[in-house]
Amino acid sequence: MCPIQQEQLQRILIFGNGGTGKSWLARQIGILIGRPVIHLDDLRWAPGQYGVARNNRLVFNEVVEAAKAEAWLMEGVYGWLAEGVLGRVTTLVWIDLPEDECVANATARGTQGGGSEEGFKELIEWIKEYRQRENSSTSYSGHQKLFDAYAGSKIILRNRAEIGAHM
Repeated sequence: MCPIQQEQLQRILIFGNGGTGKSWLARQIGILIGRPVIHLDDLRWAPGQYGVARNNRLVFNEVVEAAKAEAWLMEGVYGWLAEGVLGRVTTLVWIDLPEDECVANATARGTQGGGSEEGFKELIEWIKEYRQRENSSTSYSGHQKLFDAYAGSKIILRNRAEIGAHM
């Protein structure tokens, strides 16, 4: 593992399937570098109504505006939002865990942000379909395109040991 340079910590984007531990990792890194985390879910969904989407253009504009800051730490599953900030990212982190681990993590976490039990069941099915979804910026293939398009400092974490090693 190469040591991370200070400038690489300026603007970090963590992405991956639901249930990979993006929020957890972002919080841990945020504590280490003294930076708050921008959770894309908090911008995507109506406040207190996880699963009720806000206007795409409004959300995209808010994410792009947040990315104008000198330093930030963002995490989320939304490739279409990540594309709006990719030009400002100094380090890109893709957490790519097997779907069964993602489902187990999401199940242990439970519903969040005012989400319904029905919505949670749909989320679990959506997580399971990560590698099968086509033409989606929230799929494995969409995330692979995002990762491949980024020419800067980037890393893929494929298991808990790798995640722990980068803390």
